[in-house]
Amino acid sequence: MEFQQLIESRRSVRKYDGSRQVSQEDIRKLLKAAQEAPSWKNQQTSKYYCAVDREMCEKLRESCFPSFNKQRSENAALIVTAFEKNNVGFNDNNEPLDSMGNGWGCYDLGLQAAYLILKANELGLATLIMGIRDADKLREALDIPENEEIAAVIAVGYADEEPKRPKRRELDDIAKFF
Repeated sequence: MEFQQLIESRRSVRKYDGSRQVSQEDIRKLLKAAQEAPSWKNQQTSKYYCAVDREMCEKLRESCFPSFNKQRSENAALIVTAFEKNNVGFNDNNEPLDSMGNGWGCYDLGLQAAYLILKANELGLATLIMGIRDADKLREALDIPENEEIAAVIAVGYADEEPKRPKRRELDDIAKFF
């Protein structure tokens, strides 16, 4: 698949096929792709907590998601994304180098998430990035250290729907050229 076709065909999917399960091997391929994204000073502070076991996924959905995200991620594997706090974008005295502070860790994680979801699309998998979740309950359930900031949860599975491509804003509405 050509790159432009890959990015234009990727959709957020909110209904997954319960007869098929994503393998740990496929999740590893997604994470390997994510690792290829650039990061601040190549520090690679992004972390992933992967639930592929159906029972574990259901436990996380039940206890950590609001009802709409619980429903939207049913039958999908779950990847909880995090990054090491106060590392990327900070000096040796633990002071932010600019106004972004921990935003740089989120930025790096966002780049990796983009690579991950595009690789998923290439492999015939569908994804949904969910930001509304109970981070404290995820931290407890997955033993995520306090020094890591939990960002989002990415549902990964086989689509059981075909969402249409949403209309995109005109380029002149979002860009200024000088």
